[in-house]
Amino acid sequence: MRPLEGIKVITFEHAIAAPFCTRQLADLGARVIKIERPGTGDFARHYDERVHGLASHFVWTNRSKESITLDVKRPDAIEVVHGLLADADVFVQNLAPGATQRLGLDDDALQARYPKLIVCDISGYGLDGPYRDKKAYDLLIQSESGFLSITGSEGEPAKAGCSIADIAAGMYAYTNILAALIERGKTGRGRRIDVSMLESMVEWMSYPLYYAIDGKAPPNRAGASHATIYPYGPFKAGDGQTVMLGLQNEREWKRFCETVIQKPDLAVDARFCSNSRRVKNRAELGHLIEEAFTALTARQVIERLEEARIANAHMNDMQAVWAHEQLVARKRWTRVATPAGEIPALYPPGITQEDTPRMDPVPALDQHTDMILQELGYADDCIQELHRTGTV
Repeated sequence: MRPLEGIKVITFEHAIAAPFCTRQLADLGARVIKIERPGTGDFARHYDERVHGLASHFVWTNRSKESITLDVKRPDAIEVVHGLLADADVFVQNLAPGATQRLGLDDDALQARYPKLIVCDISGYGLDGPYRDKKAYDLLIQSESGFLSITGSEGEPAKAGCSIADIAAGMYAYTNILAALIERGKTGRGRRIDVSMLESMVEWMSYPLYYAIDGKAPPNRAGASHATIYPYGPFKAGDGQTVMLGLQNEREWKRFCETVIQKPDLAVDARFCSNSRRVKNRAELGHLIEEAFTALTARQVIERLEEARIANAHMNDMQAVWAHEQLVARKRWTRVATPAGEIPALYPPGITQEDTPRMDPVPALDQHTDMILQELGYADDCIQELHRTGTV
């Protein structure tokens, strides 16, 4: 039995934050019913066509779910929503600010009618405060949270290459829902959860915030290098390939000098004898390191780093990750069905011996509408009428 089997989740979701949250719940066995707009559905379905005609974001965040379409501006559709909520455990939404209130599905109304229901609202800035009604997308939250101010190269900020703010909010929503389910098992009561993308990202920004406390200078933009530890980042080998490496303490610095760059005198050089001094003189030290690497291939550099027990990594592109030998060795890839055929998918992180991960298909828009309505007791002629009127 998977941990969340028997848990029913109803969701008004689009884009990434809420779908990523609810996919984690589905991975653990929850039944997730995704309510979508008739005709178009979740707009993330149309971000691109890279996965055999399907959108890359959508297939990532929506496997193992059921899709029902409802025009929630129609009273008949709201009746269906309440039919779904009557025995639901969790309601998740990341609609535009104020949308659920206009539909009569805000937390106060839901808690009065369904006291055991866990209601999770995911928004850009939270359900109150001066930014409550402000639109928020991933890149904008990366900017508001200060992430862009420390990311990139000198003079030019850079966004994260994936939807980091959405992912942060989705994961905090997921973990809060799990905690609320445990609490409900003790108290019998539901809970309201208010997750803000801004607050999720600011939590992840706590190290640079503390580094810059009391008006101190923030970490400099350092490209792919670490802003406050050195050497820690990318270095070119003699064959033109890049090796990532990182040192954490003075023992490692000594081994690095002796074994990797084979310049033992640098270990006690006054310019480099502490991390703060290495950071201060990073340009000079970087030149010395790459000079030592000039005569070596990337493979030889990594062999020396391994010998010295210095952390290192390849700078892989996407194709290299698909074929990563560690993921292959641990059998972390499987295949899931989609409306466009099977695609590879990574098993959810976290391995247990008790059960196999849930890896059900990515749903087509409207795929489960009639089945779900039948479960709710709607007769076939009533279902046909809902289709005719555009309610579903």
